[in-house]
Amino acid sequence: MMAQRKICIVTGTRAEYGLLYWLMEEVADDDDLALQIIATGMHLSPEFGLTYQQIEADGFSIDTKVEMLLSSDTPVGIAKSIGLGVIGFADALERLKPDILLVLGDRFEILAAAQAAMVARIPIAHIHGGETTEGAFDEQIRHAITKFAQWHFVAAEPYRQRVIQLGESPDRVFNVGSPGLDHLQYMDWLDRPTLERSLGIKLRSPLFLVTYHPVTLDQQSPSIAMQELLEALDGFPEATVILTYPNADTGGRVLIEQIDQWVKHNQHRSKAFVSLGQQRYLSLMGEADVIIGNSSSGLTEAPALKKATVNVGDRQKGRLRAKSVIDTPERSQDIMAGIHQALSDKFQSMLPSVKSLYGTGNVSQQIKEELKAVPLQTRKAFFDIEHDF
Repeated sequence: MMAQRKICIVTGTRAEYGLLYWLMEEVADDDDLALQIIATGMHLSPEFGLTYQQIEADGFSIDTKVEMLLSSDTPVGIAKSIGLGVIGFADALERLKPDILLVLGDRFEILAAAQAAMVARIPIAHIHGGETTEGAFDEQIRHAITKFAQWHFVAAEPYRQRVIQLGESPDRVFNVGSPGLDHLQYMDWLDRPTLERSLGIKLRSPLFLVTYHPVTLDQQSPSIAMQELLEALDGFPEATVILTYPNADTGGRVLIEQIDQWVKHNQHRSKAFVSLGQQRYLSLMGEADVIIGNSSSGLTEAPALKKATVNVGDRQKGRLRAKSVIDTPERSQDIMAGIHQALSDKFQSMLPSVKSLYGTGNVSQQIKEELKAVPLQTRKAFFDIEHDF
């Protein structure tokens, strides 16, 4: 009997874990594969909800925890966190000796993991490469991880083309769609009364689900943009507003303080959560009238659920958009106008015809099958785009 191929999956945030959940299930359930899990970043932080506990509650065993997140969201603090991450991942990978390191996305925790694996000559598989987000330094991190990685699982054909444009051979780039859409196939959905009991608030319409992360390459302070967003929400006093905290990005902590202050003055109709977990978050998205903010879920999962998104600012600039997405500047009057448009009868009546641009699901199984088959090698040739592909 051949030895099991060890697939080590790194997760550093609640959102990323939500996207990886079904792939982790697929790997764990396959007799030819052995699942290894490294939890890091926000998962290990009390400030961000100690969400590694959710991973364990879901029945997974965490092989290693890599502490790397300093209690600072300054540029110096983030850079030092990356350095700590490289050191921690170097030790973890030496101990676990995986056959493949699998990472998703574009966060600085994942950059640290990819650097350590590259030096250790561990092949890397990367999910969600080839995308552009011009408002955040995630853009550079994502493309850097593409160059570290041997195999690429992208969410749409334009992203496949872009990864190839970065010099990756077409036979290493698989257009599988977004793994987040697997939840729409397999998840046990919570109905509105169950959500109300779980969240401790009556979900009266219109219902807004709000997530805003710092725009890390913006010259404007994230707190100014957050203030504009909260002022826009003041324009809808009849709305129920559920907010989720931002990621541990540069300038993120002041946004949490602003959210808490706003909720304190709107306790009768709003609540904020460090982390909702994927089941509650997506179930709430399914009940919401408008998704507001700058989370990627407003561009991927929300259109698949036929929900209106008001996408605020430039954080997601460059990503594919369904016709259910309304883009607005980070000004309260513009955000209010976008929400009014999203709530209008004309816009709402169009939503049932919205098509997902990020695949149709069954993504995790496709990725797992490729992980079983790909050759375990780190050498790769640069693919020049004058070739036909």
